[in-house]
Amino acid sequence: MTDDRAFPVMPRIGVSIAVLAMMAAVYASNLLVEIPINDWLTWGAFTYPVTFLVTDLTNRQYGPARARMVVYAGFVLGVALSVVAADWRIGLASGTAFLVAQLVDIWLFDRLRRSGWWRAPLASSVLGSTLDTALFFSLAFAGTGLPWITWGAGDLGVKLLMAATLLAPYRMAMAFLGWSWSPRPAA
Repeated sequence: MTDDRAFPVMPRIGVSIAVLAMMAAVYASNLLVEIPINDWLTWGAFTYPVTFLVTDLTNRQYGPARARMVVYAGFVLGVALSVVAADWRIGLASGTAFLVAQLVDIWLFDRLRRSGWWRAPLASSVLGSTLDTALFFSLAFAGTGLPWITWGAGDLGVKLLMAATLLAPYRMAMAFLGWSWSPRPAA
């Protein structure tokens, strides 16, 4: 575990990598959400769940305060890039949904961190994904004539599947980095 009194190089590197991963996932998702696969799904559904993986790994290792730092930095950088590269409405909807969903994810993960290694990331990702989907699709596409309700339903289905699937990389990252699933005290 990291000693917060001495925030030396490793935690900064870890948080910096998390910020870059967050920014890349948000940016890719905002571009890919504009590319439908069919009438009920866009490509963004497959990349966006990675943001919850990044948040949960950061929260597990460094605590909720550092996880919020990653979310805020990812929010600013990811949304700024998305507004430039994607439609402004998608950028605005993405930012709103991202911020609400990620902060709820951090809160719930922290409340469940003392449970089994898989409970906190799964429950927080499921709730975060549900909030994100409802906010994003309604803000980005309501009134456009696009099939946003079916896209949202398909998106949520994939996000829920991805939440379960990303438990394996979550656990492997914990093992690779030598992290224990034992709880970190709340910050």
